Amino acid sequence: MKTLITLMAVLLAALPLHAAPNPARPDLTRQIAAMLHGQALEGAVWTTLDTQGAAGISDARSRAPMRPDHRMQVGSIAKTLLAAGILRLASEGRLGLDMPVAALLPAMAFDNPWHASDPVRIRHLLDHTSGLDDVHFWQVFTMKARADAPLAATFPAGSGLLRVRHRPGTRHSYSNMGYTLLGMVIEAVARQRYERYLDAALLAPLGMHDSTFAFVEQASDPRLAMGHFEDGAVHPAVPSFVRPAGQFTTTAADMARFARFLMSDGSAGGRPFIDPALLRRMGEPTGTEAARAGLQVGYGLGLRKFDRHGVVAKCHGGSTIGFKAMLCLFPEAHKAFFIAFNTDNETADYQRFDALLAGVLMPAMPAAAAGEAPAFDPQPWEGVYVPAPNRFDTVRFIDTVFGFMRLRGDGSALSLHPFQGPAVTLQHAGNALFRAPGKVLPSHALLVSADGKRIVTNGTQSHEQVSMLYLSSLWLSVGAGLLGLAWIVLKGMARLAARRMSPSDPLAAPLAGALALLVPLPLFYRQSFLQLGDLTAASGLLAIVTAALPVTMLAGLAMALRSTGSRTGNRIDALAMAAVLQLAIGLAAWELLPLRLWD
Repeated sequence: MKTLITLMAVLLAALPLHAAPNPARPDLTRQIAAMLHGQALEGAVWTTLDTQGAAGISDARSRAPMRPDHRMQVGSIAKTLLAAGILRLASEGRLGLDMPVAALLPAMAFDNPWHASDPVRIRHLLDHTSGLDDVHFWQVFTMKARADAPLAATFPAGSGLLRVRHRPGTRHSYSNMGYTLLGMVIEAVARQRYERYLDAALLAPLGMHDSTFAFVEQASDPRLAMGHFEDGAVHPAVPSFVRPAGQFTTTAADMARFARFLMSDGSAGGRPFIDPALLRRMGEPTGTEAARAGLQVGYGLGLRKFDRHGVVAKCHGGSTIGFKAMLCLFPEAHKAFFIAFNTDNETADYQRFDALLAGVLMPAMPAAAAGEAPAFDPQPWEGVYVPAPNRFDTVRFIDTVFGFMRLRGDGSALSLHPFQGPAVTLQHAGNALFRAPGKVLPSHALLVSADGKRIVTNGTQSHEQVSMLYLSSLWLSVGAGLLGLAWIVLKGMARLAARRMSPSDPLAAPLAGALALLVPLPLFYRQSFLQLGDLTAASGLLAIVTAALPVTMLAGLAMALRSTGSRTGNRIDALAMAAVLQLAIGLAAWELLPLRLWD
């Protein structure tokens, strides 16, 4: 044990620790440094408004220490700043939050079945309630985006990207495309690039001179920390098609200035700047089914009201290539924190840092006492629920099949059993509201939508009740297809090994089609993950082999039905091919086949 303690002390001593002119508490700095090491993160900068600090390294190659004045990229926290820019325009009377987006962007043709009564409005884009999809592969994982490309390039004509999936204003569904449209709204009103306008009209008046919406890369800015992934793999900044939703470079000191402003009376330089009523409404969900049911947590005007770690805060997180960040405000106490990491590690627990900083600033609020919950009838609500809508429309089949949850009740409580996650017990909090353990506020609501569907929502994700027969049919389709594919591969490989397979064998074409699915894998391995959404040799070949799969199954099935071989074996082979074929047809109906990552 003594050896272990000594080793940990040596490791912590080796981590570079640097204090700002108004330094963070030494114990806080050391705690964050220790957590960086424990979570395999390279470095971080942070502020609690009255203090700033930094720990770790800014570049894994040079081992240069992180400084409090290092610039960081913060991903989707850009949405909060862009929302403030929209509120500035609204405060000037240059646009209205309830203005239809089409009035400012007539070239953007929304496929909105509810257009006559509920057009997509600016407020809906700000609140992520427009019904739009989040983002497509090619808009994020690409090496083709240019920093100076027009934002309209994000929405090619005929792409179908502006399909509205639910009545605007009713449900939250996070959308990077929605905030990209807001960047276009700013350009339409200001008649200049949104980056230039926001740098001059928002950041400069707030004194955020070390921040910019413009694209910044490490090669041109030595103060910009290098981005990292797991095991210290470095990756420089790259442009994005959806840059208004996630392109912003800043410092801890500038984010402290911004946080103070968001909790202020809305003035800048002694003059009115943003209507204080609009600032107070940031992080306050309104208009949605969940909000009308009484749920207070959710998203509003660029911030999300969180109930975590025993405190309620208005926050926004962000991630981009090699970076991760979090901004949280506690307006009533006039406190806030911002922390940014130059590592995007899928296995790291970033919430540990949030909990630490929240605990430093705010005493934990006691969770609501269980008490005697009012009775309700759970029977109509019991059953299975699927995301409605899911976040990424292109994978809605996968989210439907594997993202479902079961709901059960006992009269005073509900049990949610997600397929991918631990069960959660919800205590009835009166009316349509329920509270998860440890929460200060009700965390879920049950409601019936305008079209009569039963919905379970937590304010930012809604699940819709579906019949077990419907979901079982999808499970059966997937299970049968995978079993059929396994049979074809195993039996076909056995025949090959025994040299009993000829070109006329009914299994020959299906086996070739199944094995062909593996051919693109080495090509994907050799290319950058940022090319996943580009048309490359790997993605093009993937589209070809997935399109060929049902053709090979159909050819093999036709040959099997005409075969004069073993009747039992022939029938099993035919059943296996038919099982794969039905799954392929189903995936094609859900627009997953052929698999075109660049589409």
